[in-house]
Amino acid sequence: MPVTIEKTAWGGWPNCYRISNGEIELIVTSDIGPRIMRCGFVGSQNFFKVFDDQLGITGEAEWQHRGGHRIWLAPEDFQRTYARDNDSVDIQVHGTVLTATQNVEPETGLQKQLVITMCDSGVEVLHRMKNTLPFAIRFSPWALTMMAPGGVGVTGFPTRGRHEDVLAPTNPLVMWAFTDLRDPRWKFLQKYLVLHHDPSNSDHTKLGHFNSKTWGAYVLGSEMFLKKYDADPSRLYPDMGCSYETFASEGMLELETLGPLTEVEPGGWLEHTERWSLFRDVNITEWSDEGLDLVFTPVLENWH
Repeated sequence: MPVTIEKTAWGGWPNCYRISNGEIELIVTSDIGPRIMRCGFVGSQNFFKVFDDQLGITGEAEWQHRGGHRIWLAPEDFQRTYARDNDSVDIQVHGTVLTATQNVEPETGLQKQLVITMCDSGVEVLHRMKNTLPFAIRFSPWALTMMAPGGVGVTGFPTRGRHEDVLAPTNPLVMWAFTDLRDPRWKFLQKYLVLHHDPSNSDHTKLGHFNSKTWGAYVLGSEMFLKKYDADPSRLYPDMGCSYETFASEGMLELETLGPLTEVEPGGWLEHTERWSLFRDVNITEWSDEGLDLVFTPVLENWH
């Protein structure tokens, strides 16, 4: 089916846009953002976490979690990172491409934009940030997807090898002060890092790593969301070298990708592209390397 983009009300916001190819659909609201608030198969569950008490509201004085998918800047900073996205955004539709552009943030001098392109095989989300300040600033693009409760997040490490063949380290595994490796939500495998979401566990936890083929997946029931992007190993990345981070709290689990640290000149744009795919009938019978290989080897072998 052809891709359609239509204006609709959703979640109490009157000015939303539904993007669909007949099989999957996204909801983008112009009342706040830029945010993608829904992603799922038509007629099925929303992969994204939604904070119901924050729906349909605009203009709050403080930053709101809300849910969905958003663009931030790294390294994380209380003032620059948590700039509000509670006001309306400009929506432009050109064929099958929707562009959502925020007003310039007074807290940061940045202007954030999501450019969303859907096709038969999935979605491309281009994250853009413009420096409107009169001087250069250095930061990274940070794309965060807040997933609905009760699923399992999975990411993959770079190719593994034997000590006899590979002497140099291949990637960092980064902890935060609140990371506890005894936390039962984590499962460490040779090829994969697994984080189970537990709605009854209120402790925050987080880990990050680097992979030139960065990807994160979320298995929710028998359906799966996958996002991926190409990281550049020749560049410097934030948070001790992370191109990927995953976080969990009581209410949700996040899949996060990060671009390299970049000096952005006045008037310059910084860009970061993720590609999304959705899958049905996902059946993981064993949370082992072998069990996960059965699911992820075929979906990752054709990277683009």
